[in-house]
Amino acid sequence: MRSVLAADGATATVGSPAINISIFGVFVLVTLVITFRASRNNKSAADYYAAGRNISGTQNGLAIAGDYLSAASFLGIAGAIAVYGYDGFLYSIGFLVAWLVALLLVAELMRNTARYTMADVLAFRMRQGPVRTAAAISTLAVSLFYLLAQMAGAGGLVTLLLGVTGEAAQALVVVLVGALMIIYVLVGGMRGTTYVQIIKATLLIAGALVMTVWVLALYGFNLSALLGDSVANAVEGRDVLAPGAQYGATSISKLDFVSLGLALVFGTAGLPHVLMRFYTVPTAKDARRSVVWAIWLIGIFYLFSLVIGYGAGALVGPETILGAPGAVNSAAPLLAFELGGTVLLGIIAGVAFATILAVVAGLTITASASFAHDVYASVIKKGKVSPNGEVKVARITAVVIGAVSIGLGILALQAGLNIAFLVALAFAVAASANLPTILYTLFWKRFTTQGALWSMYGGLIACIVLIVFSPVVSGAPVNPATGLSPSLFQDVDFHWFPLNNPGIVSIPLSFFLGWLGTILSKEKPDLDKNAELEVRSLTGIGAEKAVQH
Repeated sequence: MRSVLAADGATATVGSPAINISIFGVFVLVTLVITFRASRNNKSAADYYAAGRNISGTQNGLAIAGDYLSAASFLGIAGAIAVYGYDGFLYSIGFLVAWLVALLLVAELMRNTARYTMADVLAFRMRQGPVRTAAAISTLAVSLFYLLAQMAGAGGLVTLLLGVTGEAAQALVVVLVGALMIIYVLVGGMRGTTYVQIIKATLLIAGALVMTVWVLALYGFNLSALLGDSVANAVEGRDVLAPGAQYGATSISKLDFVSLGLALVFGTAGLPHVLMRFYTVPTAKDARRSVVWAIWLIGIFYLFSLVIGYGAGALVGPETILGAPGAVNSAAPLLAFELGGTVLLGIIAGVAFATILAVVAGLTITASASFAHDVYASVIKKGKVSPNGEVKVARITAVVIGAVSIGLGILALQAGLNIAFLVALAFAVAASANLPTILYTLFWKRFTTQGALWSMYGGLIACIVLIVFSPVVSGAPVNPATGLSPSLFQDVDFHWFPLNNPGIVSIPLSFFLGWLGTILSKEKPDLDKNAELEVRSLTGIGAEKAVQH
């Protein structure tokens, strides 16, 4: 095996930095050209936010897959499977099952009732100002958690491939990724982001297919032999084919698994950047088609990730993975280097890098659109603002969000957190703050503004508070393999909530608060508006009028 560790235990550069930089440069150059070409058609707010609503269902399915198959899917899950085996694959199952919730309860209904953002639906039959403000705050919170994971993934990946050492150099890498992300959003808008995501999804799935076939070919396409080698190379005493390596040791870790599962399954339908993709298609039928395409593409990719993860465990080994920059997030690049040397490593790393850039661009445009459309245009200016003025504010917001995500990404990178796990926290926030309010709005005619505010703010605050006072932020035991605590802040301990993922508490609480706020509200629901929302969501009648408004 080609070792990535020097004799003295220090990390050596993996592959050739010159080749890695060249392949990175080609990906960045191609995507920038696409972005600048797409910017020529950004003549209105609908062009900037929703790509002119002329993306086909098939194209949007590819773009959704590109948005969804983030650094967590490619780097984090492969690493989790390589190190923990069965328990790592639970991320894939949760991420995939979640699409059934999105398909059956959300996709078509959201497409029929909104213009650009989630708040368009929530505020349809309620008081505009407070509901739009709450939805914008929730969108920004989810986006920042998600961006935190992507930035950490980008920093760890480039650190591994370029041999960058030292906290300052790693921080500079994150800053450069953030700057590229901001350029994509400022110039290309949703149209440019969509094209980048389509290309990136195609390359990512093709790259995963190549690695999967290569690994299986080494074992004569005998999956049992591959799994046997993975067991033989596993951390001593750990059965990577059985459940419990990560979540079964104690009652607390079992509860943590249930909490994680709830967050993954219910989080997708509340992710603002996924919901916003439904507004780029011309009809509700295209929205359904795009979700079906996404389910197939994502499901196939997760099957590939199973082979890639166990292949990394068998051919690279968990000790080498945990000792590399980025720790578990380095499993897929290290496996590529083991299989095909410098060239395959450079290609796979370039695809992973493009993956991160596309996802952060989609997140940033969603967060900036939410602030500009929901807070600035609808609440502050009360609708009296030109589309160009709204887009200008969205671009300014994108710069601010990029700067904040860069700072948080540097912290996450230096703590060595698994990015699949970080994304799971974003799912928990989305499931707690957004999904209960969306479902109540679409399906409960008595739901009121007070119920919506209690549900969104209550779920959001509870989720973030529990995360802040959990082992994710402080107090987790030191990992003997890395010498670091997996907490965001080292050498301090102020945690009192025992679970890493708060979904088991915050998601039911958000549903309860939405019900309680409505029951205690003196506000009478607008039954006429509710009837209009119901007809529009189920039939699409009147949807085009909202789009052209």
